[in-house]
Amino acid sequence: HTTVPVVGVPIDSSPLKGFDALLSTIQMPAGIPVATMAVGKAGARNAGLLAVQILALSDAGLRSKLARYKTKLAKSVEEKNNALQRKISESAG
Repeated sequence: HTTVPVVGVPIDSSPLKGFDALLSTIQMPAGIPVATMAVGKAGARNAGLLAVQILALSDAGLRSKLARYKTKLAKSVEEKNNALQRKISESAG
């Protein structure tokens, strides 16, 4: 019923922990494309990021903000890794 991109986010609100929602999202017939994210909160966050990436294709300002966000995210992962490595070293020594 639409020509705009559709991003599916399976919600883990059933006893099956979202597996049923995931299956219904990934089993779309030919001609009905749906970008399917992970189940739950991580999927919802990634859905938002995917939407921003799509919009950033035609918006330079948004593209710049997205690049800054991704740089900040990478630094955060590096910092968490460094902290984990220090903790491992301290407990091994």
